[in-house]
Amino acid sequence: MANFSVLQLSISVNRQKGRNMDWIPTARSTHLPLRICLIVLLLSLSGCAGSQSILDPAGIQAERIASLFWWMFGGGMLIWIGVVALAGYVIKVRPGKHQPVKSQWLIIGGGVVFPALVLTALLIFGLSIMPETRPGEGERTDIRISVAGEQWWWRVHYQTDNGESVELANEIRLPVGRTALFELTSTNVIHSFWIPALGGKVDMIPGRTNRLLLEPTRTGTFQGACAEYCGTSHAFMRFRVQVMEQQAFDQWLAAQAQPAHTPTTPEAREGRRVFMSNGCASCHTIRGTAADGQRGPDLTHVGSRLSLAAGTLPMAPESFTHWIGHTRDIKPGVVMPRFEVLGQEKLEALAAYLTSLE
Repeated sequence: MANFSVLQLSISVNRQKGRNMDWIPTARSTHLPLRICLIVLLLSLSGCAGSQSILDPAGIQAERIASLFWWMFGGGMLIWIGVVALAGYVIKVRPGKHQPVKSQWLIIGGGVVFPALVLTALLIFGLSIMPETRPGEGERTDIRISVAGEQWWWRVHYQTDNGESVELANEIRLPVGRTALFELTSTNVIHSFWIPALGGKVDMIPGRTNRLLLEPTRTGTFQGACAEYCGTSHAFMRFRVQVMEQQAFDQWLAAQAQPAHTPTTPEAREGRRVFMSNGCASCHTIRGTAADGQRGPDLTHVGSRLSLAAGTLPMAPESFTHWIGHTRDIKPGVVMPRFEVLGQEKLEALAAYLTSLE
């Protein structure tokens, strides 16, 4: 009987211990949040590189913005660590009753003064780098480029040394190590011009011209986009930026200033006939031909571009055929109608002609 009583007492004590130990985290429970934090951190860091990352800068202005980001990140971490340390001191180190005066100093110093000093320092630093990202009045630049936001594509004008303007669309090329002044506007709604790897974003506002200064520091192809919601096909309003050596850029710009090449193959010649006889020439310009429309993109050298339909499709004859025949299925809301009524043979001829315009 005594042994049975001892056994009951032992079981009761163990149960009580189990209840008292429930609050103590196990090794598995403490490791799980740490693993989740590490996974989130790794996923976040995986987005720090690439052709459209602000943390992989390829221009002087983008380097300043990335530097500001890291300083802001560091300042935010300082504030967070300070607040957590203050909470840990009050809850764990000195959990008892505190003197009113000392408590006030902890709250004012750690919760008000310290964050205010850090944020003020970050504000001063941010304001100090703004002149480096915005052109001053009369500042000398190597290239002047005008970009107008359309729905949903980009009209681009290069100013040549002899004062002439060369019109392109949906693509920008820049020489490495040279300053480029962008004059940005819109013909319809508010857009926003942004090349994350090269610099900050600037709004494009109807009736107003904003300016942006960019100076690439390395060659490569980078992604640009509209950063302001502008309508149905906002997500399909992209473009590519190719940074080249100076000699290659000069050759490219000189070629873009020339009229279109005369088609040499029978299929391309048939495509030109289809282009001229089906209303395409009333909306698009092809310099060197009778096509002088201004409503749509300039197609003089469309075959030499890096993408089609404002970064939506790769540059290939199949893309032209698909785009011309199913325009509004690819980019809802665009002004250009679908030309599937032409039939596959004529669409392929058109694609052959436009691809030959390099």
